[in-house]
Amino acid sequence: MLTEHRQPVCLSWMSLNSPLWSVVEASAALYEKEPGRYHVVLTEPLFMDYSQGETSADQAQQPHLLWLEISPYRVIMTMQGNGSISYRHFWEQGVYGISRYWLRSQSGDLGMSDQMRLRNYTRHLKLISDPQPRHLRVEYELWTENLQLGHYVLNLEMQSL
Repeated sequence: MLTEHRQPVCLSWMSLNSPLWSVVEASAALYEKEPGRYHVVLTEPLFMDYSQGETSADQAQQPHLLWLEISPYRVIMTMQGNGSISYRHFWEQGVYGISRYWLRSQSGDLGMSDQMRLRNYTRHLKLISDPQPRHLRVEYELWTENLQLGHYVLNLEMQSL
């Protein structure tokens, strides 16, 4: 049975090799798909998309929808938006997963040639539930062929209301 709960979340991502990090605090919808499997859906706060070279104050803001499918064994995260990039990551502990990025062309079309595919190796995946998810931590390496692009940590903190 599908149940929904709204609750505040903090989603953070950081690189352990370089000064890259991002933090999103928002209200998320938590859906229990079946025992132990959840979907978390949140909208990133709005930001300005300067990719078109426009910097006027009246430029349209671009929201991004983040959707996480989580279980104790696997995490899939998808980001979709009206901006110039979308992505999908697949993480499972001890497994090389796929990270895909879709780049929107100037004409707004998404084509197969506008797709970039990388591998990720999940070093550690931990989900704490009581019984709903409270904390998710994913540590992974990002690879292209034989070149490691970095070591990253994704954290999701879910606060109960």
